[in-house]
Amino acid sequence: MKLLKNLFIFALFLGSVSVPAQKLALKSNLLYDVNATINLGVEMALGRKVTLDVSGNYNGWTYAENRKMKHWLLQPELRWWTCDRFSGHFWGLHALAGQFNFNGMLPFTFGNRQVLAAVAPNGLAKYRYEGFISGFGVSYGYQWILGKRWSLEASIGLGYAYMDYNKFGCEKCAEKKGHNRSHYFGPTKAALSIIYIIK
Repeated sequence: MKLLKNLFIFALFLGSVSVPAQKLALKSNLLYDVNATINLGVEMALGRKVTLDVSGNYNGWTYAENRKMKHWLLQPELRWWTCDRFSGHFWGLHALAGQFNFNGMLPFTFGNRQVLAAVAPNGLAKYRYEGFISGFGVSYGYQWILGKRWSLEASIGLGYAYMDYNKFGCEKCAEKKGHNRSHYFGPTKAALSIIYIIK
């Protein structure tokens, strides 16, 4: 939370600097769309080479056999562009916070529990996990201009996440099997986004 507070204060400072031709963009991450996750991102210019990107997503669906990938996630990112903002290469510092309820499936794994058991370790096919996640990381991305108002962006991020969660059996109303806390180091962000520039 301290990192989020510091990023917010820094963004307010940069936002107070007068910058001509401010830009604002809306975006949708196509990787989330493939997973039936509702998502929306907003990016605004804070300086000549600095922008603030804030994305949020939500998945509230339950599938057959009580399989689910329910979650909400908020991910702000402060970006520094190597040339012009909203075009070309950028580096970012991002934070993340959310809540999850996963049971019998992972992103891009829409098969049954036998498929998940074959590709995922640690009994992910046997239990439901419900809890909170928070973290931070660094990212790199590139944005291609497609037209006057449209762009395409790809980005990847690496960092740290802390998870506090309960473990349950897979069936509905299953009893609690335990409580865990874990520390994760690895990919914390992946996006392939279509962007509409508002101004």
